[in-house]
Amino acid sequence: MPYAYDPALLPWIPQVPRLSIADIEQTRRDEKDMFDGLPKYVPPAPVETRDLTIPGPPDVPLRIYAPANRAGTLPGLVYFHPGGFVLGSVDMSSDDATAIAAEVNAVVVSVEYRLAPEHPFPAGLDDCYAALTWTAANAADLGIDPDRLAVGGESAGGGLSAAVALLARDRGGPPLCFQLLGVPELDDRLDTPSMRAFTDTPIWHRPNAELSWDYYLGKGVRGTDAVSPYAAPARADDLSGLPPAYITTCEFDPLRDEGLTYAQRLIQAGVPTELHHYPGTFHGSTMITEAPITKRMAADRTTALRQALHPTHQPPTSTQQGPRPSSPATPARTQPGKT
Repeated sequence: MPYAYDPALLPWIPQVPRLSIADIEQTRRDEKDMFDGLPKYVPPAPVETRDLTIPGPPDVPLRIYAPANRAGTLPGLVYFHPGGFVLGSVDMSSDDATAIAAEVNAVVVSVEYRLAPEHPFPAGLDDCYAALTWTAANAADLGIDPDRLAVGGESAGGGLSAAVALLARDRGGPPLCFQLLGVPELDDRLDTPSMRAFTDTPIWHRPNAELSWDYYLGKGVRGTDAVSPYAAPARADDLSGLPPAYITTCEFDPLRDEGLTYAQRLIQAGVPTELHHYPGTFHGSTMITEAPITKRMAADRTTALRQALHPTHQPPTSTQQGPRPSSPATPARTQPGKT
C-alpha cells in the first residue's frame, strides 16, 4: 500500500534493506555485513569504553561508555539494544550508546543480553535486570550517581526497558529516575490498527512482528493468557509507581499504536510521560541520518535525557551538542535492523 512518507526520506527508501527474520541465521549474517563499512559516529567529546562481564550463571557481557573528561559522578543509563529480541548486539548499537554518553554527559551501560530463539523469554530480560542491579550495586566504582539511574532502549530494547522498570518496581529493585522507550515493542497480541495495517513497511512489519514474538515466547504462546506482562508490558494491569517516561512512535510503524496506548496508560496512572509521535516516519527511518526529521528525533531524545538526568543543571558546554554531525560529502548512514 502507498505511504505518505516524509519527503526527505523518500530518496533513501530504495536503499533501506527489506529485512525479514524468517531465516534468522541468514538475517544475522546479513545484518553484520550491512553494518560493516558504515561510517561511524564521531562524538563531539572523547568517550572511553571498556568491556566487562557480570559473572553468572549465566555471564552477562557489558560495555561501559563514559565521557573521558568527566568530573565527579554522572547519571547512568542502562541501555538495551534493538533487534526484535533476535538480532542486534552491543557492537551494532555502539553509535547510539556513544552519542548518549557524549551528548547527554552520562555513563551508559550497554547490555549484551541473550537472544531468542536460542534463549527465549525470560532469558534476555533476566540479563537486562541483572545488568541493572549490578550497575546500581557498583555505581560508586562506575562513577554513577545512584539517584540518577535510568533504563532505555529502542524497539525491542524499549520493550525490555519497560519490562525492567516493571520488575524493579515489583521486586523492590533499584530505584529508577527515568525510562526511555524508543518505538517500543510492547504487545504480543498484535491487534492494534497499525499492526493490522502495516504488513509491507520497511524494516519492520506485521510478518516480522509475528515471528519476533514467536521466537521470544515460543511457538503458539503469543496472544494467549500464558504471556507474562514482563514479556509484553502492554499486558500489565497496573502502571502506577513507574519512573517518568519518554516514548517515541513513528506514523508508519506497526508498533505505533501500542506505544501510543502505553503512553496514554502511563499518563492515566499518574506517571509523568512525554510522548513524541513523528509523522511521515517508519520503524528504523532514523538510519537515514541526513533527513531533517531524523536530526530532530535525535535532538529531541538528547534534550529529554539531559532534562531527566541533569534536572538541576546542564551538562558542560562541550557536550551541549545538537543532532549528530556528518560531513556533507558523506552519504546518509543507514543502520538496518533497528527493531
